Amino acid sequence: MRPSVSAISPPTLRVAALLTVTALGAALSFGARAQAFDAVRLYGAVPDRNGGTVGLAVVAGHEYMGSDERRTRAYPAIDYRWANGWFAGTTNGIGYNFSRQPGVQYGLRMTADFGRDETRSAVLRGLGDVDARPELGAFYNLQPTAHTFVTSSVRYGSGQGRDGLLIDVGAGVTAPLSPAWRVGAGVAATWANAEYTQSYFGVNAVQSARSGLGLYQASAGVRDVRVSVSATYAISPRASATAGLSYSRLQGDAANSPIVRDRAGVNGVLAVTYAF
Repeated sequence: MRPSVSAISPPTLRVAALLTVTALGAALSFGARAQAFDAVRLYGAVPDRNGGTVGLAVVAGHEYMGSDERRTRAYPAIDYRWANGWFAGTTNGIGYNFSRQPGVQYGLRMTADFGRDETRSAVLRGLGDVDARPELGAFYNLQPTAHTFVTSSVRYGSGQGRDGLLIDVGAGVTAPLSPAWRVGAGVAATWANAEYTQSYFGVNAVQSARSGLGLYQASAGVRDVRVSVSATYAISPRASATAGLSYSRLQGDAANSPIVRDRAGVNGVLAVTYAF
């Protein structure tokens, strides 16, 4: 039986909104975890109150950014926010939100770049692994209205030389269709410096000799742009299920890399989360 209007409390609506934007971010992934930390998602959080979510997300993406091979994985979704501003979890990393305003978040955080194994695809053989690295960064989010949001973040430390820099920006809207249903849509883009782009899309002399691919020097620029849609259903006052789809497209030197087999792709996510 569907929850009634009276059963869907304000906390549940906040949970639904949080799940919607979380799904937008997860579904934007070109590879299963390529966009894992593209934004801090604290929407729905109540200032000066502890709270968290736990659940599971199944993400259908690609073996690597630019691959035409599919990859489906399940990931835990565990996040917690403390009243003093600290937060930690699989969605946002570990950080601190300096703002006490409900519509504004800004602060510092630590995340991770999960790297890339050359064993993921025959196309990558000879290129070597891109090791997982910790990233340091900052974020600024704005929620102008109850149904709109803007996100931005900076992340540094990825890539072979630990000097990759990513700048992420995004915006979106959410809207209730009924007491139990909420939909969302968003757009986003990521800019990468030359060190990051070369690590993931370039081919140096050693890699060329081992892989048979031609030399390729990748420079800084917009790495990819993304659009997405999602729908969230409030199962109970604390539990929700979200499904999302996204379209992603590589840009510039990233798109022209010899390892790219598909510049664009449609990706999906299905997540079930419980708030506590």
